[in-house]
Amino acid sequence: MKKLLLLVLFVTVTLVTYAGGYRVSVQGQRAMAMGHTGVAVVNSAELVFFNPAGLVYLENKLNVSVGASGIFSDVIFQNSDLGISSETDSSVGTPLNLYGSYKVNDWMAIGLGVYTPYGSEVVWPTDWAGSHLVNNIELAAIYIQPVVSFKLSDYFSIGGGPIFVTGSVNFNRNANRTLTDIDGNRSNITVDDSGVTNWGWSIGAMFNPTENFRLGFNYRSEIILEAEGGEAVFSNFPNSSSSAIPSNGTTTFDAELPLPAELTVGLSYQFHEKWLFAFDYNRQFWDVYESLDIQFGNGSTSLNPRNYKNSSVYRFGLQYEATSKISLRAGYYIDESPVQSGFFAPETPRNDSQGFSGGLSFAITPKLAIDASFFYLRFEEIDESYDFASDGSSFGGTYKTSAFAPGLGLTYKL
Repeated sequence: MKKLLLLVLFVTVTLVTYAGGYRVSVQGQRAMAMGHTGVAVVNSAELVFFNPAGLVYLENKLNVSVGASGIFSDVIFQNSDLGISSETDSSVGTPLNLYGSYKVNDWMAIGLGVYTPYGSEVVWPTDWAGSHLVNNIELAAIYIQPVVSFKLSDYFSIGGGPIFVTGSVNFNRNANRTLTDIDGNRSNITVDDSGVTNWGWSIGAMFNPTENFRLGFNYRSEIILEAEGGEAVFSNFPNSSSSAIPSNGTTTFDAELPLPAELTVGLSYQFHEKWLFAFDYNRQFWDVYESLDIQFGNGSTSLNPRNYKNSSVYRFGLQYEATSKISLRAGYYIDESPVQSGFFAPETPRNDSQGFSGGLSFAITPKLAIDASFFYLRFEEIDESYDFASDGSSFGGTYKTSAFAPGLGLTYKL
């Protein structure tokens, strides 16, 4: 029974680790093209996410940015000692974003953002070597963020507001390596939950010491998603009088899922009139995620250690105004993994990575522009394992992971 409790535990863990342990950030086409920099860049309503304090410096009264990306990811697992290998099915995530801002007067602006920063999918072959850890996972999350921005002077502004989060997850894995029903079908469990919600908040500041130089700060609070009454379906378990083997059917689970706080600081510098350089430093406070408790409808409780560490992302971006209608962008970033050795699980095949991005904007009219971006994310090849299964077993090997994402968007200003 402990193995089955651990199975459900991994589902809730996945919702968290996709938010930080396996995060491909796509929260704006212009920012993404510049290596996901934006805390000190004033060029669109994407500031609702990156730094609400900057909205009051946008020139136009109304600004709207909308975009979508297709994330194509691939993971290869290999254990040469055992002579086994597997590869995930090609999966496509489609994160969306919609931002709008309105300048009430010279010293105040309001905005609203709706975006999906944690939508993704991983599908391993059925009954693969690590199927006792995961077969497939599908995750979706929607953030709704109203903000307000105040200009305290020509040099300094502040902004922020509440964040409402709603999410869903569907996860499947086999119960263990050998358990089957009388027909030889592997015993498995599917966990499904939706409508998991809670509130958080963000606050930002922007300082403009000169006309061409900006400094930015943005803090996003920790958010605890409380899953209550989630559904777990047990299938293909053999009929048995043993209390260690559950009956086929449905039960519930409750859990608290921590999404850690994030701090971003950065700068931008406009030089030679046409060039803009940006740098962001992002810190994710994952040390809050030490373990996760699961309470099941049958009264059982399971504890799973994760022992995550705080991690950092270093982002560099460049923009060039080629013509009055065309802006070219490029970026590079280094993304550290919060996962420590011995805690590496295949539902989040995530290691330190490097990101390369680029894109452009084309002004169709003075009010409307098309934004295009892409990024390629290359994770370092890693030989790692998960060593904390309830039966004391360890599963590991070499993981190779990569992701590519083209994106399109529109920017409107009035």
